[in-house]
Amino acid sequence: MIGNDVIDLALARKQSNWQRSGFLEKIFTVREQLLIKSSTNPELVVWNLWSRKEAAYKIFNRTTGTRAFIPRELECAYTNENEGLVICRGNCFFTKTCIEDDLLYTIAVTKLSHLEAITPILNKDLIIKIDGIPFVSYPDATQLHVASVSNHGRYYKAITIQ
Repeated sequence: MIGNDVIDLALARKQSNWQRSGFLEKIFTVREQLLIKSSTNPELVVWNLWSRKEAAYKIFNRTTGTRAFIPRELECAYTNENEGLVICRGNCFFTKTCIEDDLLYTIAVTKLSHLEAITPILNKDLIIKIDGIPFVSYPDATQLHVASVSNHGRYYKAITIQ
């Protein structure tokens, strides 16, 4: 299973005041808050952790059918700015994040080996939604493939597992 999240950092900087009272406490666990506060670039860590939570939540939602605002239940184990885990209700999601200029992009998977099998979906017309869940429908395929779609500001990313 896969999930992804993309953040336009320039837009996030304009639209969201992550330093406002109560924001960190509402979204992040105590451990995550300590990581943010001790960082030399706390803003980047905020969006990095948020992106990981969002990507993992897409998998959690898809596999459990649970729709809820539960960011504190999705706890990031931060290995470094590019990789880590997200744990939620006994589920473990592996994450890979890349940061380039104002683009922050995270992919989450349920099996570490799936990170090597991620394929971008370049044609948006191949993506269909069933009950709000994205799938990719290739013309020659006999079945639908799991997909994950994310967009924010100037950025759009759609992926599947091959």
